[in-house]
This record gives sequence, structure tokens and C-alpha cells, in this order.
Amino acid sequence: MICVRFFALVAALAAVSAASADDKWATVKGQVVFPAGVPIPKREALNVTQDKDHCLSKGDILDESVIVNPKNRGVKNVVVWLRPDDATDAKAKFTPAQINPEDAKRKPAEVVIGQPCCMFVDRITIARPDDTIVVKNQAPVPHNFFWVSSNNGELNVTVPKMDQMKMPQPIVAESTPIQYKCTIHGWMTGYVRVFEHPYYAITDENGKFEIKNAPVGKFRIVYWHENGLKGGVKGRFGDQITIAGPTTELKPVDFDVSPKK
Repeated sequence: MICVRFFALVAALAAVSAASADDKWATVKGQVVFPAGVPIPKREALNVTQDKDHCLSKGDILDESVIVNPKNRGVKNVVVWLRPDDATDAKAKFTPAQINPEDAKRKPAEVVIGQPCCMFVDRITIARPDDTIVVKNQAPVPHNFFWVSSNNGELNVTVPKMDQMKMPQPIVAESTPIQYKCTIHGWMTGYVRVFEHPYYAITDENGKFEIKNAPVGKFRIVYWHENGLKGGVKGRFGDQITIAGPTTELKPVDFDVSPKK
């Protein structure tokens, strides 16, 4: 009986410990929507001037700089991330205790950017330091991959048809977005954002996002679109939120991502 009670006590303590650990982390869910009353920008057909037979083989290519779902006004391709609750230091970082232990298991990855039909897939790409960018050209025509960055060098490489290009060096930290282009097909463009932490997401076709294993407590959340930050320059500090487990559902956030005039 003593042994049975001992093991029961150990099991109970383990369960309490596990529950306590789970209480430290939460899933953050939300949605980014285009403001009501503001006309949704029309997606115009792009001016395709090169390799028309291939590029237009599936019809017109529509502008992807602003994609809003007309059914629910959800905004696609908004990058959302958490940051410490600090409104003065733009370089504030999470403490080691605020990084979920599961992230330590993450290994450097190959982050693929495709060029299937005269557009980049994906237009918005997320990488972590030590990841490697691989550009795959699935098209029957050559493409180019061009970028200029502060910390990750410059590239201007031709990617032959049905071939790929792997960056010579892994990605390093960079706080600003890196724009990439195809100089052969001038309308092709996209962006890489690099994060030193795991608390980021990209909104889907309904403007929804989910950030898992986030620390509970008071933090800030930032919204970035290729047309700018929500809230302008001050938006880099984000909006204050309180995260509580197991799931924190945020109210839909209005974000006018119309091109700046």
C-alpha cells in the first residue's frame, strides 16, 4: 500500500507540474480586416510584357500587393508578431524564459520561394536566422532573383528554367523587410522577414492568424503589410495585449493597407 500511495503521489505531482507548465503558454488568434466604409482596392491585371505565352497561359495575372476578401474584408499577407511590452525600445527582445522550450528543438530549415507562373510563391516569406533560402523556378522560362539587404548581402542571379538556386550563406538577423524581385519579369516581387523568435504569423485569405506557444502576460502585437505598419512609425512598438491560456482570441483589427499616395 505504501508503494501504491507513493507512486500515486508522484503521478499527481507530475500532473500538477505539467499543468503548471501549460499555464505559462497560450495560443493567440486574431483577424486583420479592411476598415468598413473604405472602398476595397480593385486588383488590376498586371502589365505582362515578357514571355506572354507562358505567363498568361492561365489568364490575366492580378496584382497581389493588396488582397482583401470581399466576403469578410479579411486582409491577406499581413505579418503579425509579438514583442515585449516596451513602448520605448524598438530593439527590446524576449528573455530566454519567455521563449517556449519547444522552440529549442527547431532545426535550421530550407525556406522555399517558388517561381511557378511569373509570380513569386509565396509573396511574403518568413525566415529565422540560420535558415537557407532556396529559390525554385518551376517554369519553362528563365527567371531572376534579385535582392539588396542590410545584413544578408546582395543577389542578382539567373535561375534557369526548371532549376533552382540555393543561397550560399544562411540567413542572419535583419530587422527590416528584404524585398526580392525578378528583373526579367519586372512585376514579380515579394518580401522576406526574419525573426529571432517564434512568435509570428502571416494572415490567410480570410485575414486570420494564429501564434502558438506564446508566453502568457502583457505583451505587444505588431501588424506589418508591404504597404506599411499599422499605426505608422509608432506602430513598430505594437498594440498592448494581455495573453492568457489556453487561447486568447483578439478582436478583429482594422488595418487600411491601401497603397500610400
